[in-house]
Amino acid sequence: MKRWLYLLHRWAGIALCLVMALWFLSGMVMLYVGYPKLTPEEQLRGLPVLQSAGCCVPLPEALKASGFEKASQWRLSSVAGQPRYLFSDGRKRHVAVDARTGQRIAAVSPDDALRSASHFAQGSAVSLMGQDDEDAWTHSRALDGHRPLYRLAVEDEERRWLYVSSTTGEVVRDATFTERSWGWVGAWLHWLYIFRGGALNAWWTDIVIWLSVAGGVLGLSGLVVGIWRWRFRGRYKSGSRSPYRGVLARWHHILGLVGGLLALTWVLSGLFSMNPWKVFEAPGPKPDRIAFAGGPLNAAEAPSAATVLTQLATDGEQPRSLEWRRVAGQPVVLVQTVAGQFIVDAQGRRLPDWPTASLVATAERLLPGARVVEQQWLREFDTYYYGRDHHTMTGQRERPLPALRLRLDDAQSHWVVIDPATGAIVQLSNAHQRSERWLFAFLHSFDLPQFLNARPAWDAWMLGFSLAGLALSLTGVVLGWRRLRHKGPWRVAVRGGDRLVKMDAQAAHPKGH
Repeated sequence: MKRWLYLLHRWAGIALCLVMALWFLSGMVMLYVGYPKLTPEEQLRGLPVLQSAGCCVPLPEALKASGFEKASQWRLSSVAGQPRYLFSDGRKRHVAVDARTGQRIAAVSPDDALRSASHFAQGSAVSLMGQDDEDAWTHSRALDGHRPLYRLAVEDEERRWLYVSSTTGEVVRDATFTERSWGWVGAWLHWLYIFRGGALNAWWTDIVIWLSVAGGVLGLSGLVVGIWRWRFRGRYKSGSRSPYRGVLARWHHILGLVGGLLALTWVLSGLFSMNPWKVFEAPGPKPDRIAFAGGPLNAAEAPSAATVLTQLATDGEQPRSLEWRRVAGQPVVLVQTVAGQFIVDAQGRRLPDWPTASLVATAERLLPGARVVEQQWLREFDTYYYGRDHHTMTGQRERPLPALRLRLDDAQSHWVVIDPATGAIVQLSNAHQRSERWLFAFLHSFDLPQFLNARPAWDAWMLGFSLAGLALSLTGVVLGWRRLRHKGPWRVAVRGGDRLVKMDAQAAHPKGH
């Protein structure tokens, strides 16, 4: 048994230690530089204030021109400084309509993309680099409905690249020089994006999952072997508790004992980030967000963009984007400004926070027969509801305070967190998904709010254990290379039964066996 476990750990290490080292190295980079994204704040800063003069054609007319029968998202924004209705099903399909003329945007030309990016860059020189279906910084599936993407370079301090949708003409992503430079040894490397966008793209998920499984096997076997070979009582003839004579082999053994469990949980938490085999998907009915809203969007009763913009101008507001929604059955408009967001009614008048009783009633529509059994007002972040820095993987998620958390009595124990200012769901989870919070988020980044607030102690901890994992992996790389090159056999002692059997570590079996 021991012999096979030694062989398993050795050859798994030879095959995987370099991958593990790259994971630890790239993980340290990702603590400070993330994969490029266009945050809501960045997008709003690049848009002009919407004006009521000359805007806009009635929403039903624009929706009809779009040809979109079941659009679930209706927005009014700007492209190249001009108001534009944007309709979407939320992911796969996006359609734009000129808000002044009511004409559908049939195509976005290179000149259109250049005008859009130039206006977004607010005075900085912009040049067209080309058009890509997908490149190193646009692997996100959220961009699928906008492909192919125009790529443009901005001559500003951040040396940004802007990506413009070929379907709507809006800027949908930016990537700074810092993000692009560090990204190669950060997110791009960490997520094994070397396998994305090419011949192996269809197998990328499986590659990441099975490499993570293999890394878990490597870590677990190393822990077992390391404990077996450590003398808790007495010492070897060398005077050490470790049987290894070489410096690298001894340090690999010690690092494995000290940090092996962390390395194991870290690689397994990375596996759980992929939701392997749908382990975090719960059976049963899915929450019905349309029922929560009180029905689907209805163009006939939707507030007029012109009326809303006129009232907002009178109130001194500077809207950059409007989004039509339904809250508790009432048609409303979400107004987004650089200073924040709020809800207005059909006349453009700002609405107060939604009453608790109304939010409870809407939450109970999410699932058939579900009832709210507990209410909790969140006035500060807690274990399950918290924000992260923008550059992190979940940093774009909206986490306003205060918020109302409601617990439902359905079979999957759903929790729903609602923003009382907008009536919108900002977090929805079941028991399976809350286990992901621990198995992935916590074990991978120790992201409890009290830890995140204890910087730079949190940074020291994350960098410290990452460096230990990197050292553990690199020593394994060197030892594996030596093994393959047949250099420097190192000898170990393994206690077998009542006799001490000397093993040649290169041969990986007892002499004379």
